[in-house]
Amino acid sequence: MTLATCLLTGGAGFIGCALSPLLADRFERVVAMDNLHPQIHAARTRPTALDARVELIVADVCAHADWERVLAQVRPDAIVHLAAETGTAQSLTESARHAQVNVTGMACMLDALVRHAALPERIVLASSRAVYGEGEWQRHEDGAIVDPGQRGRAMLEAAQWDFPGLRALPHEAGHTALHPTSVYGATKLAQEHVLSAWAQAVGVRASVLRMQNVYGPGQSLGNPYTGIVPLFCQIARAGNSIPVYEDGAIVRDFVCVDDVARAIFAAIDADIQHTAPIDIGSGTPTTILQLAQWIARRYGAPAPTITGQYRHGDVRQACARIDAARAHLGWQPHVRLDAGLERLCAWIDAHPDTTRGSLAG
Repeated sequence: MTLATCLLTGGAGFIGCALSPLLADRFERVVAMDNLHPQIHAARTRPTALDARVELIVADVCAHADWERVLAQVRPDAIVHLAAETGTAQSLTESARHAQVNVTGMACMLDALVRHAALPERIVLASSRAVYGEGEWQRHEDGAIVDPGQRGRAMLEAAQWDFPGLRALPHEAGHTALHPTSVYGATKLAQEHVLSAWAQAVGVRASVLRMQNVYGPGQSLGNPYTGIVPLFCQIARAGNSIPVYEDGAIVRDFVCVDDVARAIFAAIDADIQHTAPIDIGSGTPTTILQLAQWIARRYGAPAPTITGQYRHGDVRQACARIDAARAHLGWQPHVRLDAGLERLCAWIDAHPDTTRGSLAG
């Protein structure tokens, strides 16, 4: 596929910075569009981790005037849409902000592309495993597949963390039912639907990648709503016991940002006839307690403390089947969790007093 120009929305963020050198090698011109929100970019300056060959335009995906300015300068052949609000907990108290950026921001982009007759050949959307909610579980008794729904307030207050008699199954696009349990997840699912309907109508090839928990060097050290991995690292590095919610047996699928960048890059050129979204993860389940124990050992910190606390909207188990990514993208993860964690810890050790605003987004 002959593509000369790539537009990377949210391009100054964690994933965008990791992806930027791959794009700069692939395209004649790469333009990152980012509003440098102070929650993520404390310094409101260009991140040093953004490849020097990438142009940065400070603009908001929700602002029609900004899209007029961007598309007057850029005619994208490909778009990687990373711009999003991502805080699961924050989305419960700032629902309007998440809906505005994730859904309205997507719609503003699509309207602007039509208005300027600037339809790209390919759009790749970074979506989330949050669209699945609790996903599907299997009954021990008869093997039947069931959708247990959301763990409600009464269930969590009673410390009933699991669904009795059931075991969780891996997420798999096209098979696992979609029932988000957070406002964030609901907005990401709406984002997927908006893009799919629009792309099919106007003839643009759209690919949706559903990311599991992304971590790695460059991840936010200042954003209070970032992932738990850098948070745990900072707690242990300070010599404190890591607090672990519920009973410690929450399951997640941690995938290194470098592997995620390769997956997105592969999706740009992939001749995908497969129209379903594609799951991107390690394919390996890890409990939060296991994660905390590894990090505590790395820093010589006290053993993690199981607190029994919980967060509304959190799912009990999340892990992906990545067969479709192997088949349709020719992709598979390369970075083992222990190696990726060591790289993240080394990066944090080298930047103990910095935030993402001055480094990777």
